[in-house]
Amino acid sequence: MIETESLSNHFLIAMPTLEDPNFHHTTTFICEHDADGALGVVINRPLEIQLGEILLHMDIRTDDIELASRAVYMGGPVQSDRGFVLHEPIGDWEATLKVTDSIGITSSRDILAAIAAGEGPDNSIITLGYAGWGAGQLEQELAQNTWLSGPADRKIVFDMPPEQRWLAAAALIGVDLHLISNETGHA
Repeated sequence: MIETESLSNHFLIAMPTLEDPNFHHTTTFICEHDADGALGVVINRPLEIQLGEILLHMDIRTDDIELASRAVYMGGPVQSDRGFVLHEPIGDWEATLKVTDSIGITSSRDILAAIAAGEGPDNSIITLGYAGWGAGQLEQELAQNTWLSGPADRKIVFDMPPEQRWLAAAALIGVDLHLISNETGHA
């Protein structure tokens, strides 16, 4: 196998032709990518579930109405009943995968309890599920032009409204997705 550069801390931007309902018009933040595969979370697919519902289900209390009304995102089709928190700064949580020196993804209860108490990380996105690829699968999908990829920008992840993230991530690499045809063809 040809060694591929890691796409950790990169965006995967779904091409307009990608019809898979799990990934149509999505931006995925890649948290880990190596010879064994890749793991990421979709950052622009809010669910109709609010954080307060998740906290209640986990028996975690918060009095912060604004926090309780925050959107929870569909992070991907894998383990969609399990929560993940993409956050900065990294902090010291029980189960954190370090993505960069400042961004991590955590799957332990302690970070949600801290967020509910107003003691969590400065920035976070809570997802249910994640996107995963086996060894060589992501590289094959990239070769088939299923995705665009480019370095991630924390401002798009944490500061931008979710409905703008897909186009903004593509614009980072100089692509206007409105100019790409939804039709596929063969020469």
